[in-house]
Amino acid sequence: MNNIRRFAAALTIGVSAFATQFAEAAPVKNIVLVHGYFADGSGWQAVSKILARDGYKVSVVQEPETSFKEDVAATTRIVDAQDGPAILVGHSYGGAVITEAGNNSRVAGLVYIAAFQPDAGESLKDLTTKMPAATNAIKATGDGHLYFDAEHFRADFAADVAAAEAAFMASSQVMPAHESFTAPVSQPA
Repeated sequence: MNNIRRFAAALTIGVSAFATQFAEAAPVKNIVLVHGYFADGSGWQAVSKILARDGYKVSVVQEPETSFKEDVAATTRIVDAQDGPAILVGHSYGGAVITEAGNNSRVAGLVYIAAFQPDAGESLKDLTTKMPAATNAIKATGDGHLYFDAEHFRADFAADVAAAEAAFMASSQVMPAHESFTAPVSQPA
């Protein structure tokens, strides 16, 4: 829980900096949270509550993880539904999504939380092959999706949560399409 509080405090500071920068145009009160691979938007629940308590309007994108293009489209739909400028916050794969979705004129800023930030023409695969693999527990299904081996899920993916919660996360994980891992960013914000 302390990690969540620290994370939310850092996010609030980052959001406040963007909100101050754009204060002359209009106060930025809309925060759009974009999750990463193998999870869904519920992972943002604790952060969302803290930001809402601090007066922000928080929206959480539920990316379908069927393709990079569809994930960017899902994020753009949420941005377009905001009542003013928005700050996009991406975690992990969500960073790649906000890098592309950040071109929307309603986006006031981007915040990357332990996230990928590919440049034009780069994919997550390009970025991850530049360094040794963080885990060997990511497997592929026969139909082109990825999943995290449940045996290694807590140690390699959710080390900061209770064992029971990590077990549930492993059994309910989203299986992203491999295509989203290899799709390049076309125009970074």
